Amino acid sequence: MITMEALQSAIKQRVEGYNNNDFALQQRAIKTCALQDSRNQILAQDISSPFDVPRQNVSAMDGYAIVQDSIISTDSTIEIVGESQAGSAYNGKLAAGQGVRIFTGAVVPDSCDTVIMQENTNFTAIKDMLDKSKPYTITLSQTAQIDSNIRKQGEEIESGEAVLRVGKRINPTDISLLANLGISHVKVFEPLIIGLLATGDELVAIGNELTSLAQIYNSNTLTLKTLLADLPITIRDYGIIPDNLDKTTAAVNEAMQDCDVLISTAGVSVGDYDFLTTVIEQLGQINHYKVAMKPGKPFVFGELLGELNKQLDKPVLYFGLPGNPLSTVVGALQFVIPALWQMSGASLAEQPMQINVKATLTNDIKKSVGRKDFQRGVLTQSAAGEYQVECFSRQQSHRIKQLSLANCFIVLDKDSGDVAANSTVIVQPFPWLHS
Repeated sequence: MITMEALQSAIKQRVEGYNNNDFALQQRAIKTCALQDSRNQILAQDISSPFDVPRQNVSAMDGYAIVQDSIISTDSTIEIVGESQAGSAYNGKLAAGQGVRIFTGAVVPDSCDTVIMQENTNFTAIKDMLDKSKPYTITLSQTAQIDSNIRKQGEEIESGEAVLRVGKRINPTDISLLANLGISHVKVFEPLIIGLLATGDELVAIGNELTSLAQIYNSNTLTLKTLLADLPITIRDYGIIPDNLDKTTAAVNEAMQDCDVLISTAGVSVGDYDFLTTVIEQLGQINHYKVAMKPGKPFVFGELLGELNKQLDKPVLYFGLPGNPLSTVVGALQFVIPALWQMSGASLAEQPMQINVKATLTNDIKKSVGRKDFQRGVLTQSAAGEYQVECFSRQQSHRIKQLSLANCFIVLDKDSGDVAANSTVIVQPFPWLHS
């Protein structure tokens, strides 16, 4: 069996080759997307600013813009002859010793080189006596520094400067940036097409009636759709495939004609009615089978290449997840989702980070040496910021209620055995808790 880390590395390396050679990012189709709909899309163009930011010198404070060459030391007096407001600049002429009342974000007149804060003048003492429709005088209560409290034109962004690059996964702050630049549409990569299929005679689609005690609902497809919801992909659901070699072959053959990636649940173990590994070997190849982790050992990573004498234009990468719901979740989080973000063209810095925290274990854990173990638990944080985690006493992978009650995985190394209470362990909070 391959280790989890080695499998993650192998998948990453294969996807890198896929993006560079099999389905090069430079050749991918792109589409124009409204900015308001662009969250989590992958940018397919560099975006440059159409203008300077700020577009002109603006005030960083409420106060007074003072004309250059004025005396701006303590007890100096300045004649105030007008106002500059946000959206309404002062356009009159000014001489040394003069200035204008100015507000945060307002344009600084070209002849001014300093903004003194309102708090550093006698304005508060005299404001109730002023007729601001006429010139009035203020006195500085401390010496001002030239260029202070002015945001200079282009100091943040220069016209023509690249603000976002190809491969950026667009987030709300990117949308804020682009909206501030007046950009209403962006070019993004067309979504990858991801095929989902579930196998098993026992499965019944949600919404239909269970007519036999031998039947169970197909929860895995809906689980995967939810887990993959943030990805810039299009999902095609190929339904439930019965435990039949010919029907499994037909379903996989149909999916590989349409999809960039195929993800299946169940049918990848060694049972008499597990046909998917046979079909994948017939229509492509298995790169890795079985991983030293618990749950999720019978995980398949491969690729579909087409029928004999009828090769596909590009490989269809294949992820075969076990049928157990918990194993489906673990496999998707550890292998599938990172691979799909990478395949989608997200740069390394834009691919979701796996959050690991150290926590104090509050009860004993039983574990056998040999496989990396993901045990379910409940992570809490004290008022002092310290993490504690309680592990559920029963860790059988069929316990679906327990998975819902948990908020994290306690990650135990494959060489680890039993772990005693008060030990420090590595914990992965479920990603939906911090997304």
